[in-house]
Amino acid sequence: MLHSIRPCLQIPRVICKSSFGLCLLALTALCAAPNLLAQDAVYGSQATGVSSPKPFSSPVSLNVTSASASTNKSEATATTTRSSAAVEPTIVVQGDELPSAYGAPGSFSRSRFSTLTNAYVLPPGGVFAGLIYEGDFFTHGPTDHFLTQEVEVGLPYRFGVAIENEVEFAESDASNRAFSIEARWALADWDKIPLNPTLFAEYKFGTGKILHEEAPEEEMMMEEDMGDEGEPPPDDEEMMREEGGRPDQPDAYEFRLLLSEEIAKNVEWSFNAFLENETSGDRGREWGFAQSVQVPIVLPHERLKAGVEMQYKNFTVKDTRGDPVHSFVIGPSLAYKPTARMRFDIAPLFGVTDDSPDVQVFAIFSYVFGGGGGEIGTEAPASTRNR
Repeated sequence: MLHSIRPCLQIPRVICKSSFGLCLLALTALCAAPNLLAQDAVYGSQATGVSSPKPFSSPVSLNVTSASASTNKSEATATTTRSSAAVEPTIVVQGDELPSAYGAPGSFSRSRFSTLTNAYVLPPGGVFAGLIYEGDFFTHGPTDHFLTQEVEVGLPYRFGVAIENEVEFAESDASNRAFSIEARWALADWDKIPLNPTLFAEYKFGTGKILHEEAPEEEMMMEEDMGDEGEPPPDDEEMMREEGGRPDQPDAYEFRLLLSEEIAKNVEWSFNAFLENETSGDRGREWGFAQSVQVPIVLPHERLKAGVEMQYKNFTVKDTRGDPVHSFVIGPSLAYKPTARMRFDIAPLFGVTDDSPDVQVFAIFSYVFGGGGGEIGTEAPASTRNR
């Protein structure tokens, strides 16, 4: 009985040992499985030559997609920039090349607009230097020649000051006629007020002799006859007739109103109204106006201009206020600029009234210094000046 029972008791023990061994084998297999999988992956990649497994390919595709999206965004930005640049208007300067005076075109920013007229003011720091010739030719009577040197400086706040010296040549004689100081002021920046009014004042110091009287010879003879009848001339006139009978050139003051505007595309206009009074002698009084119209012929920098000029003068002395001398001249004008700052002007004018010179010729050589800018100024195109 005892021998028969022991084998029965031993079977479960064997089974237990076997179960325990299987458990240990399973645990060992579980621990070794990751290492084996890693080794299989390495061996597989070496054998196939693949640098990275499939699971990591999706991030690469995402990076490519992001890069392409960034590229598309950059291209879109560049296209937008090009589109906005294409929409913006391109301004091409086609006017005068001089620096602008308070927004004025260059032709109105050089002090002297033409041989007869001044316009507006110089830019701050600008200097105008001019040599002006005037010749009065009469069929009957002497021929007068005047040579004037002028220098003007532009100041801030639309001010300008100038000095002039005038020399007269007549009947083979010469005299330093007068020395003058000038000032002008523009009421506002360009195109803020219609016609751009500018005020001008000048005082002339007589420095020489009168070589040619402006009053008619008949009136002068009447005055001499009155003196012969026993009426002594005033003391100041007596002093003026010393040294060969030629009177001294009196002092005088002058006021002007300067108007200027571009009245149409590429059509420039300037107008001066003036009043001059002598302070001694015959106390001559002269008033009148001058105006000029110019059109550029050679663009884009207005190197050559042509136009028309005219001038009316009414002159009297203290004894002839009711019988003035009327002078009216009109004719063509031409302006040529070899450089941006240098200019030549010439105007042959023809007399219309009996008291006018038969021919009156004006010629000016001028140069503008400073004022900022250079060969290319800040002037707006002629087509946009009045906008």
